[in-house]
Amino acid sequence: MIYITRRESFNAAHRLFRSDWDINKNFDVFGKCSNPLWHGHNYVLFVTVKGQVNPETGFLVNLKELSSIIKGLVLDKLDHKNLNLEVDFLAGKITSTENLAIGIWEQLQEPMRQLGAQLHSVRLHETENNSVEYFGKTIL
Repeated sequence: MIYITRRESFNAAHRLFRSDWDINKNFDVFGKCSNPLWHGHNYVLFVTVKGQVNPETGFLVNLKELSSIIKGLVLDKLDHKNLNLEVDFLAGKITSTENLAIGIWEQLQEPMRQLGAQLHSVRLHETENNSVEYFGKTIL
């Protein structure tokens, strides 16, 4: 088993809030991230896939093809967008980094299988100090 990671980046705005809470409760829970006028991040995304090396190519996956899939299914939907208003796979969800990582996983899981690899993890850096890593649903 070998693991390979592709790094990508995107910029996006969002607001952490619940519409069923008033502005004070949103601020108490989400702080300045609940600013009604939004705020933004320069996200860094790491997508790790795993599998066996193809003896014909020497690759697990072609990184150019992996990058193209990530761009088409994820980056084109997220880059320079408002996560709350413009991203189909986040509709109706709180746009936390956790939910964003899960949403990215859900966009990529099946296409990675079709590419001949298994999605291992989605790691998303929201800031240089805060990141999330998601490994898919765990069945207990």
